[in-house]
Amino acid sequence: MVEALKNSRGLELERKRIGSNFLGILNDLKRRPEDAAKELGVSLAEINSIIEGKQELSFDLVSKAIKIWPVNTRDFFIVRDDCETGIKIMTATESKDSSRIMDRAGKPYYEYRDTAMSSVAPFRPEWIMELCVVDDNDPNNKSVQWNNGHFMHQFTYFIGEVNFYYISPTGEKKVGLMNTGDSVYITPFVPHTFATRKGASKNGLILALTYGNKLTGEVQQELSSVSPILSKEYVLDFSNKNKAFGSLLSFHRNNTNVTINDLATRVKISKEKIESFENGSSSPSFEEITKFASALRINTRELFPNDLIENNVILQKYNEGEKWFFPESTKSYEFIELATTSNLPFSKAFEVNVLDSNGEKFDLKVGLHQYVYNLGDKDLQLNWIFDGEKHQKTLQPNDSAYIKPFIEHNFRGEGKILILRVGGKSTGDAQIELSFVGKPNVERAINEMMLWFDPTGKN
Repeated sequence: MVEALKNSRGLELERKRIGSNFLGILNDLKRRPEDAAKELGVSLAEINSIIEGKQELSFDLVSKAIKIWPVNTRDFFIVRDDCETGIKIMTATESKDSSRIMDRAGKPYYEYRDTAMSSVAPFRPEWIMELCVVDDNDPNNKSVQWNNGHFMHQFTYFIGEVNFYYISPTGEKKVGLMNTGDSVYITPFVPHTFATRKGASKNGLILALTYGNKLTGEVQQELSSVSPILSKEYVLDFSNKNKAFGSLLSFHRNNTNVTINDLATRVKISKEKIESFENGSSSPSFEEITKFASALRINTRELFPNDLIENNVILQKYNEGEKWFFPESTKSYEFIELATTSNLPFSKAFEVNVLDSNGEKFDLKVGLHQYVYNLGDKDLQLNWIFDGEKHQKTLQPNDSAYIKPFIEHNFRGEGKILILRVGGKSTGDAQIELSFVGKPNVERAINEMMLWFDPTGKN
């Protein structure tokens, strides 16, 4: 009965979110409910009922809408929230029940198991056992079966004696000899594979967490609609910092239809010098960058390339990571930094030792989506607060959890966990734009609640 009520409330909330989204679309199109009713061939009562969340938005109505309005089918649907209390847990037993063996070249190669996933999370984490055992560390070992690379970024945590194979940008096959606690970051489309080393006491394991960044979803769809050929024009030369700046400057200058001569006049920098910036043969000073930004009416940050040009594969041994305690007052956690890349500033990975602490304070709260895996052999208590209500769950060994951003929580007991934090879509430029919109308008930005004007008038 209780579960049925929860499901009923969930469906009601989902209809209301869809209704608010529908009203937002009408506002964007400058349609009143009565205009929508007339153009879609339905009653005003039906349109209002959808907006109020009392009636489902039918696919037939969406099909009519996309034929007469400049909108897409996916515009009408929302992300389903399967994490109603802010945290979703998957037990080790549930994970084991998802087991499936993947063959390569006619032989068992991997055992896959799901770990904690959510419809609102940006990552897809998997437990993977390496069933292939290699008798040497040759990257050209014929027993090793390669993948084609994949679209998602990947963070990998190693348990046991595992060989990590990958192909460098020059096409060279390489191998990293990884052990428990080691980690690696892999950029999209890098071919790679894993195998257990001969002599290991048991098959090696990896926790492979794949996740999208800014290219997934709406961006991917936009690039597809622009066309694969034209979309290549978005790709700038980021082979080094000078060329990266030159590419950014040229991109923004061309978007403004400003010639190099015009730009030279505006910033009082010679044409020849600007040309040297754009071709990457010299680098500008900070003062020169600010002049360019002002002349092109953009923020200075838009002209700054990455500080580092990093490898597409970053391997990190366990003893190479920075270590620190948190918080200062209780030292309840020891953080060990794992493989990361500066190219993804909102992606963070840690091994965390949970130390004995009896404090009730919710001492963890971060603005990123979080994945947690209990690496140790002891139970841990996960405590959190959501919508004013306190919750507590036990994380047994090999249990995993997803935690929404900004959930106040803590871990209590003694043990070891893996934490991966990913920013999703609401960080970076989206966060900056939301900050300009302001806190009073956030709810309307998410769920539109009113027409863009008052039909009765407003003085």
